[in-house]
Amino acid sequence: MPPLSRRGLLTAGAGAALSLSLTAAPATAGSHGPSGPLGPSEPFGRFGSPAARLTARTLYVHPGGLGDHTSVQGAVSAASGSGWTLVLAPGTYRETVAISAARTGMTWIGASENARDVVVVYDNAAGTTRPDGTTYGTSGSATTTVQADGFTARWITFANDFLRTDLPGNSGTQAVALKVQGDRSAFFHCRFLGHQDTLYADSMAVTAMARQYFAHCYVEGDVDFVFGRARAVFEHCHFRTLLRTDLSSAPHGFVFAPSTVRTNPYGFLASRCRVTSEAPDGFYKLARPWVPSSDPTAWPSLVVRDSVLGAGIDAVAPYANMRDAYPWQAQRFAEYRNTGPGAAVPVPENRPQLGPAEAASATRVTYFGDWLPGSRGDR
Repeated sequence: MPPLSRRGLLTAGAGAALSLSLTAAPATAGSHGPSGPLGPSEPFGRFGSPAARLTARTLYVHPGGLGDHTSVQGAVSAASGSGWTLVLAPGTYRETVAISAARTGMTWIGASENARDVVVVYDNAAGTTRPDGTTYGTSGSATTTVQADGFTARWITFANDFLRTDLPGNSGTQAVALKVQGDRSAFFHCRFLGHQDTLYADSMAVTAMARQYFAHCYVEGDVDFVFGRARAVFEHCHFRTLLRTDLSSAPHGFVFAPSTVRTNPYGFLASRCRVTSEAPDGFYKLARPWVPSSDPTAWPSLVVRDSVLGAGIDAVAPYANMRDAYPWQAQRFAEYRNTGPGAAVPVPENRPQLGPAEAASATRVTYFGDWLPGSRGDR
């Protein structure tokens, strides 16, 4: 596999923004959080060490061999059963990782308390050829796949640094950074980097409940880069749309593409978030509905509320169809009290709005019921 530094050599093209996100240093030393920058003698910060474990079910990952394992997948494979914690030292872990459904209640912690320092990355795409000659497909392209319930991650970057130029002429450019399918999955202060299909918020089956929470996270991409059928809540998150030099006209892509199961009353909720863009003004749609062939009765649901939408979002027509047979107007799309140039309402019929009574139920508590993710300090 090409090294991560290859991406950093790019000076133009669709991958430039991704390479900057992967390699850029923190803006200030204070961004490292309570423990501050880590030195070589303290690779795991305040989270213990192999000699002084947080708990008996804590494993330490260090790319240079100072932990229990040098790879994340090695630690996951060793963590058989429930309730394990993995503490990841700063470094770039170029590998694919899969957490099976049996490994419930697992927690990943970025030891420096800065997601920029701990990067799990690979570059498979849907059109990438497997060793057996088949292609990975969208789901198989994921750098990290989480099937277990009760997964929590803090201060981790999940990335897929595939570039469209890696497979010229190939339409299989979907490249997932994280596919999460478990119920009660929570991500705090994490980053999700990719281009098309960056963050796949999914479930194990059409009939399975998958509540997922993302707080103070950063997500970037271009086409449908937050998608899936999970009941997912995003609070205080930053969504960044990328410049595509392979296209000269709008739209460059879509932020959300929910595929909510018809019987699920709640799909995606983005609350107190912001959307910014490095593309020209109006070159991105806020969302389009995804009705997959595996669930033709899907009824996509999205609420964006109390959020700041930058000028990159097309205010005149913020929604579009993925397939004409499933028009966005027939889906469950709505907004409430958004601000910013991308939230203007020049054509009211193109921007469904919730009333105060409807907005009262568009909350994390309503979406999650008896599940309270994280502690108060995480929100």
